[in-house]
Amino acid sequence: MKPKLAEQVADQLMAKDALDAHARDELAWTSAPSPNRSQAAFASALAFSLGEAAPPLTAFLAPQGAIVKAVPAAALVFLAALGAWAGGTPMVKPALRVGFWARWR
Repeated sequence: MKPKLAEQVADQLMAKDALDAHARDELAWTSAPSPNRSQAAFASALAFSLGEAAPPLTAFLAPQGAIVKAVPAAALVFLAALGAWAGGTPMVKPALRVGFWARWR
């Protein structure tokens, strides 16, 4: 870059807040809020608990002859639904993707 252009760029970057520009560009610091670790841990624990409770509950509720097929099917459905819900995405397409890969991988 030519020195004159570099000087113009630097002037414009530092025109509003020189300290913020330096922290952002030189040190890679941002003013964006950091993730809340407690909230992430709680969400993970809740998702794990819900996903872990589904197969035993299905085994308890399924008819005696259908337990062997019902438990894996319910686990797959709950895995797909919970994965899409936790990701905050639309339910159908990601759920099918998670279900397909979880089943055939």
